[in-house]
Amino acid sequence: MPLALIDRAARLLSDASIPVVILPGNHDCLGAGPVYRRGGIADVANVHVIGVSAEEAVLLPEHDLEVWGRAHWDYRNMSPLRQAPPRTTRLQIAMAHGHWVKSPDDRHRGWLIRGEEIAATQADYVALGHWPQDERVTGSTAVPAYYSGSPDLAGTVNVVRLDGRGDVQVSRAPLSAD
Repeated sequence: MPLALIDRAARLLSDASIPVVILPGNHDCLGAGPVYRRGGIADVANVHVIGVSAEEAVLLPEHDLEVWGRAHWDYRNMSPLRQAPPRTTRLQIAMAHGHWVKSPDDRHRGWLIRGEEIAATQADYVALGHWPQDERVTGSTAVPAYYSGSPDLAGTVNVVRLDGRGDVQVSRAPLSAD
């Protein structure tokens, strides 16, 4: 990835002036020379990169919120939601990059996320990444879990609102060049 593009992304994230939490996945794993160290994205004051500037969790005390996840360090298989940490704040968001197993017949090769693991997080919301399309995870979990999909392909992002009483609203917002 060109350094100029990484620098521009770092400036845009800084200009956002809101907390940003990034979870490296299999395409941007933290092995040698990660994009987050080369372009200084992890050095932006409001940006937290799990595995770089934060171990596994980011605490946002002003929102009584914890965001946790497990970064991909390499291309080896991992279980991103295995053994979820206990909740330490009123609100909790889990992040995971991997493949949701829809059925016992699902034979994806790795980075598997099972419904019972999502449920075991007991998070208010689970943000998922890896699939190019947006999709709500359904089935064996009461915990809201969604893939946002690739912004380039979907042209949208998920907007998640936590009201603090256990209600979670997820909607799609279009992206624009503005």
